Amino acid sequence: MSRSQPTSDFVRVNGIRLHYLDWGGSGPTLIFLTGMGSSAYIFSRIAPRFTDRFRVLALTRRGHGESDYPDTGYDADTLIEDIRLFMDALHIETAAFAGTYPNKVEKLIYLDALDDRRAESEIIAQNPLRTIHIEREESFPRTVEEYIANLKRDIPRLGEIWSELWDEEISHCVTINESGVVVDKMPEHVERAMVENLIKTYAPKTVQATIPTLNIFAEKHPRLSSRYTKEQKDAFDQFHRDVEQPFFRSLIAEFQSRFPHANIVVIPDGHHYCFIAQEELVHHEMRKFLLA
Repeated sequence: MSRSQPTSDFVRVNGIRLHYLDWGGSGPTLIFLTGMGSSAYIFSRIAPRFTDRFRVLALTRRGHGESDYPDTGYDADTLIEDIRLFMDALHIETAAFAGTYPNKVEKLIYLDALDDRRAESEIIAQNPLRTIHIEREESFPRTVEEYIANLKRDIPRLGEIWSELWDEEISHCVTINESGVVVDKMPEHVERAMVENLIKTYAPKTVQATIPTLNIFAEKHPRLSSRYTKEQKDAFDQFHRDVEQPFFRSLIAEFQSRFPHANIVVIPDGHHYCFIAQEELVHHEMRKFLLA
């Protein structure tokens, strides 16, 4: 990576080992928390940009990257406790997470992260492409490079923002199975547990404390691969226009109604990984919010 190299380390909390990166810096602590499917390395570009005013860390959640992969503990309460114990282990009094421990939060930033995703299944059920099976050439990548090539092919929006950051990130999230094939480190049962606990059934806690909050939403229009026909793409465009976009706007309105004090930034034609694809804008908004 072209930016400052962090210290990579582990802490044992809650009966497991969690991986984290530490870019150093001085001032209040800023902790980047990974979303589903990512490791701390995903923040390797944006995180060191804050070390002039903050001590900057990134935590890899259980079931991801170089952290442990226990069979249980993927409910929100356990994941939050992981964070609290991580902070205690590093003697961090306050940082950034809310709900269960609002007294340990100074400010809170969401990076295209929804805290209530229970209604998503209803939207997915209306997707006209949900039952269309696109034939893909069966592939058994023997190298990380082959694995990455498959990702770029199968997820065009990811390929659009690929860089050496992603090469580094993926190298920490894959392993070689007993057949010599490069696969995701996350077992299927762990992924199922996360989807069930964090998407299908999780209801956000009511937060009584008024915590300064910034939510950066990315308004997305997925790019479909060339494997889809024009008719399929047209049907999806209509679904996106008539169903997905109104749903997206309703999520923003619902979040604002629960947190009327929150600052909300919407990125038109944004990317889920907005802190990579729209790094300058996100860095500017975060810095303005954190230093206010």
